[in-house]
Amino acid sequence: MFFLNCSIKLCLWWVRPFHVSTALSAKAKVAMSRFEPSSAINYGKMHENIITVRRRLNRPLTLSEKIVYGHLDDPAGQEIDRGRTYLRLRPDRVAMQDATAQMAMLQFISSGLPKVAVPSTIHCDHLIEAQIGGAQDLQRAKVINQEVYNFLASAGAKYGVGFWKPGSGIIHQIILENYAYPGVMLIGTDSHTPNGGGLGGICIGVGGADAVDVMAGIPWELKCPKVIGVRLTGTLSGWTSPKDVILKVAGILTVKGGTGAIVEYHGPGVDSISCTGMATICNMGAEIGATTSVFPYNHRMKTYLDKTGRGEIGSLADHFKDDLVPDEGCEYDQVIEINLSELKPHINGPFTPDLAHPVSDIGAIAKKSGWPLEVKVGLIGSCTNSSYEDMGRAASLAKQALDKGLKCKAQFTVTPGSEQIRATIERDGYAKILSEVGGIVLANACGPCIGQWDRKDVKKGEKNTIVTSFNRNFTARNDANPATHAFVTSPEIVTALALAGTLDFNPETDYLTAPNGEKFKLEPPSGDELPSRDFDPGQDTYQHPPAESSSVKVDVNPSSNRLQLLEPFDKWHGKDLEDMKVLIKVKGKCTTDHISAAGPWLKFRGHLDNISNNLLIGAVNIENDAVNKVKNQLTGEYNGVPDVARHYKANGVNWVVVGDENYGEGSSREHAALEPRHLGGRAIIVKSFARIHETNLKKQGLLPLTFADPNDYDKICPDDKISITGLSSFAPGKPLTAVIKHSDGSQQSISLNHTFNETQIQWFKAGSALNRMKELQ
Repeated sequence: MFFLNCSIKLCLWWVRPFHVSTALSAKAKVAMSRFEPSSAINYGKMHENIITVRRRLNRPLTLSEKIVYGHLDDPAGQEIDRGRTYLRLRPDRVAMQDATAQMAMLQFISSGLPKVAVPSTIHCDHLIEAQIGGAQDLQRAKVINQEVYNFLASAGAKYGVGFWKPGSGIIHQIILENYAYPGVMLIGTDSHTPNGGGLGGICIGVGGADAVDVMAGIPWELKCPKVIGVRLTGTLSGWTSPKDVILKVAGILTVKGGTGAIVEYHGPGVDSISCTGMATICNMGAEIGATTSVFPYNHRMKTYLDKTGRGEIGSLADHFKDDLVPDEGCEYDQVIEINLSELKPHINGPFTPDLAHPVSDIGAIAKKSGWPLEVKVGLIGSCTNSSYEDMGRAASLAKQALDKGLKCKAQFTVTPGSEQIRATIERDGYAKILSEVGGIVLANACGPCIGQWDRKDVKKGEKNTIVTSFNRNFTARNDANPATHAFVTSPEIVTALALAGTLDFNPETDYLTAPNGEKFKLEPPSGDELPSRDFDPGQDTYQHPPAESSSVKVDVNPSSNRLQLLEPFDKWHGKDLEDMKVLIKVKGKCTTDHISAAGPWLKFRGHLDNISNNLLIGAVNIENDAVNKVKNQLTGEYNGVPDVARHYKANGVNWVVVGDENYGEGSSREHAALEPRHLGGRAIIVKSFARIHETNLKKQGLLPLTFADPNDYDKICPDDKISITGLSSFAPGKPLTAVIKHSDGSQQSISLNHTFNETQIQWFKAGSALNRMKELQ
């Protein structure tokens, strides 16, 4: 009874707005204006749902289950079976970054709804290119992207969405500072949304169409996730950092080992990790394909909430702590044990984030593998590692070098995660130290991490090595150079390697040489978890939506090459899909970067037709081992993939893509699903899918199908025609059939599996999830 009474009282308190005292400083008022306490934290409702589900399942629950099942639309009636059933959920809020928000808001506008049904925000962080330095790059971005920023700001104002202006910082750092809290369920249109798990929330990356469902007040579907437990013992110390935990886990699970599962960290070692360190670990869980990752509520989270002006939430969480930690005796589908006291610093790469190496071994491995040893650039920051603690630990190493008269041998860049972090590290002297050692402080934005980097020091095709504290290092991701060997590690190791200028430097054992010839060894990094004084919020960069927005206009110029209103996709014609061409048979890894490249293409994220010109231009064609060179089966000529797709569409020819394992891993970008649909694609047939991409394809009315026998991949030739049969009886759990017609006149039939449920089959029949939403209005 205590919990029920407490929940009512505290939830009523929480919906009251903050009243900022006139005695507060201007900066304090800016900080307070960022919070949206009207997004009521209803721990009472979650608690009731947990009790209902626990009674039904009659077993202890993991933390992941408590939060997920605590957000069920129908906890009493929902079928629950890990890895099998689809859950209907009610997330608490939505967050969108500017590159994905364009398409999400265009889809929301198409829905015809007047306002979003849950608290939602847009964050301008992806469109700022790193070129010179923070201030100049930000100003340049505001000019170049003015049309897009105006659209997002006005759309936010019109439909009730908060707008974080360019320069605010990276979406996931902003969420951690303002919106994440223990027990929240938040969905974000970015694959690294799980960053919020560091504050005890279930934060899941999705495509824009999923976000539209939630913003429209429709229950959101998620396949009931399995739960992988990572039990931490021991204590972090010395050169080992939180980043090394996820680098180690990535090496164990690989880029697809977490697919369909939530990774739940637990055990006595958790308390040795800071809240922002836990966020780092959860953030990079996207690289193992996990639905999300989460840590249990503890005193480190309470301290972070206090320091970011949300102490009342910490007090509220304390009252419901039993719902914010796993039950004793709960069972995981898989358990990994990591002793933090024995964990060594790691560096992962190149070309894939799961190729894990101890830092002590990387030099020898690089020499054996022919990887360039010279470190050309070291880059710290990104949504994964840009906290106050990260910057402080990097600065502690830079200070040691400066005291010996040494500066970085490699180029060195620093990306603060938010305006609040930037202002605070400037006030506390970290920015000055990092600049003096040779660092260039970039804008509070994603920058080189997502390919927004106007790199000048090497030519395209020139083999070179960079080390970053980012999360992802696929081929050409950071600088569009396929010959760049990118390695992912902690900010501390990046700083040390930038100082040494070589990959075969182990800071635990090796010495640097000062300009005077003195040999010295770096002491292990140190840094405060949080500033001793309050955070400096910096400039006010948040725009709250107006209470009355009927007069707000959202204009999209018909002649714009950056923005384009959407037209509905065509409905299924009710028949089998006959004699489709194979647009491309993809060889090997095919991430969403390969399907819809970022970098210079980001500027077209609001214009579906223009961005479709990058469709699969990074994928390797198995026929000729070339990229963006496929045979047009109508003309016999070889052209770019999007060119051939457009030619097929113009001639009324449907087509399919054939792919390998974990197709669509990486970013959540739904453009990788919108583009093939827009250009006439009907099915994507692969060995296996990454979770987000498979859902995105379903949302847009495509058929994501998997070979019942993976060896059937070898049966398809690039010049085959493929028919998908059995669609008249399309049903959950019932395979479809592909009839492969070879150029010599022979045929083969193979079985194709799918994961469609009844609701998703209706998406396909309607032509898209958005079409289906309109049908139901």
